[in-house]
Amino acid sequence: MSATLAEIFSTARTQGRAALIGYLPAGFPTARGCVQLMAAMVAGGCDIIEVGLPYSDPLMDGAAIQQAVGQALEAGTTPDVVLDVVRELSELNVTSVVMSYWNPIERYGVQRFAERLRAAGGQGVITPDLTPEEAGDWMAATDVTGLSRIFLVAPSSSDLRLAKVSSVSGGWVYAASTMGVTGARTQLGDAAQVLVERTRAYTDLPIAVGVGVSTGDQAADIAKFADGVIVGSAFVKAVLDSPDIEAAVDAVKSLAAELADGVRR
Repeated sequence: MSATLAEIFSTARTQGRAALIGYLPAGFPTARGCVQLMAAMVAGGCDIIEVGLPYSDPLMDGAAIQQAVGQALEAGTTPDVVLDVVRELSELNVTSVVMSYWNPIERYGVQRFAERLRAAGGQGVITPDLTPEEAGDWMAATDVTGLSRIFLVAPSSSDLRLAKVSSVSGGWVYAASTMGVTGARTQLGDAAQVLVERTRAYTDLPIAVGVGVSTGDQAADIAKFADGVIVGSAFVKAVLDSPDIEAAVDAVKSLAAELADGVRR
């Protein structure tokens, strides 16, 4: 059985480091291939895998993830395929959450999705475009199933918004390091640290930072003040730049090892 999110963050804290969370879309480059890649990311040092649910209108995602999601959709990736990927990861003792925009979950059936994700071994869901005010059905479904609902805060969030999001979140609070879409950045600035410090006033949950992290040095900088470091576009780009699945497996494992070293510095 895979570890819970609370167990993973507790272990990382005991070890004096941040947890490393890696993202890839389900079905990219294939349904089977994505499981190989996610397993390699864990072998390299990722603690948690974010399984992306491909969606045709990914407003928050940059060019690399949009390209990967497009490939997954063209290959016929559906929510059921995503659930199968989560189930396979669970059988490998990999802790995973799903990253999804709200529309696919709503169309699938809120309660149905929550029940099937929990049955597959998923720990929670990140919903980047869902606000607490519009999440009544989702909160009811996650209360019943015990899934962690992971909401986002951003540098533009007011103190009132930070308090509201923190009060209804579970697993961790996702702190977007910068405004804008996902994608690797050469510099992250100090907005993430300020956001984490502000959010800590309203929650005892772990706070994980994502959007823009791509190198071991950046991971080390984020790990100085955050409980978790989230990396997505860099893993996707490593796959896109690889000539075949074998090379992609090596590439994501190597990147995970670099990032895992970073969060341990």
